[in-house]
Order: sequence, then structure tokens, then C-alpha cells
Amino acid sequence: MSPINSLWFKWKSLRLPWRRSFLVGYDLSGNTYWEFKDTLNSGRFRRIVKPRSRTHYSDLELSPQWHQWLRYVRPKPPSIKEQQDDIQRRERILLLAEIQRKKWETEQSQLDAPATQQSGLPTRTSDRAIKVGEESRMNAPGADALWTKARGRPEASTAKEDPFFRPKDVPGRKWQPEPWTPTSSKR
Repeated sequence: MSPINSLWFKWKSLRLPWRRSFLVGYDLSGNTYWEFKDTLNSGRFRRIVKPRSRTHYSDLELSPQWHQWLRYVRPKPPSIKEQQDDIQRRERILLLAEIQRKKWETEQSQLDAPATQQSGLPTRTSDRAIKVGEESRMNAPGADALWTKARGRPEASTAKEDPFFRPKDVPGRKWQPEPWTPTSSKR
């Protein structure tokens, strides 16, 4: 910032009694933030932003700190050092996110690596795998369900496995609740 601009900012930030608006600060984009006394609403100070010249209102981007100050969430305006630290923090977060994304891409997921997955159980009795390890497969836990799927036999469905399982005591689709009639309570 030029020395002339800094002198002008210091002059405008002085809270002199005849001034209507006071410069509070500026951001790194060149926007200025002002406070003025609202005479219509009980003398409360209003806060506004004046964008730099040649900036359309739709292109205006405020930092979170200045937005908090404008909405009275933050009592004091942010300093230039705080705004610069916030930009460095954002850059570090983006860098760490990029490093993590690259790390995730290099690691192979079990779902993405079909070569490491086991092939399905053989479905024909002529397959050599059925004859070789039939005894060990039948004694494994959960082998019955796998064996019936491999052989094409229907397996018994339970409430946890079948999403359409409905117990017998559940009312049908046309069931409607009975109207409630309040009764006096006994004392």
C-alpha cells in the first residue's frame, strides 16, 4: 500500500464527532469496511463494505473474518496479519488434502483389486475343486449357506437377510389405526 493511501486510511479511521462514517479496515482484496451511526434505529452503528472500484457486487468475495464482523458475530475487525495467516492456513489445508488424495490413490483397495479376490465357489460337480476340498469346505463355519448358493439350492431366509421378510403378526397394508377417544382419568 502506498504511503498516501495509508495516510488517507488513518485520516478516515479517526472517530471525529462531525464524521458520519468511519473507516474500520480493509482486506487483502482492496475492499474497505465502514461503520456509521444509524439515526433511524436508535443510534446503532451499522457496518458495511465498499468494494474496490471496478468490482461488481456479484463478484465480491468476503473473507470469513470480515463476514463475521459485518454480522456482529465478531466485535473487533480482523487485522491484516490475521487475514494473511488465514490464507496460509487454507493453502496448507489444500496441500494436505492433495497429499492425502494421492496417498489414497496409491493404496489399492480390496474392492478395486480383482486379482486378490477369491474366485467364487464352483457350480458344476465336474469341477476338480469340489472333489479335492469337499470335506474341509463342509466343516467351515457358514459353509451351509455358501454350499447351497453354489449348488443352486434355495436357502432359508431369515428376517435379517431378507428385506421383504414380514412376520405373521404384522398387520396388512390396508390396516388403519383406530380413532382415539380420551377418557377421564381416575383419581
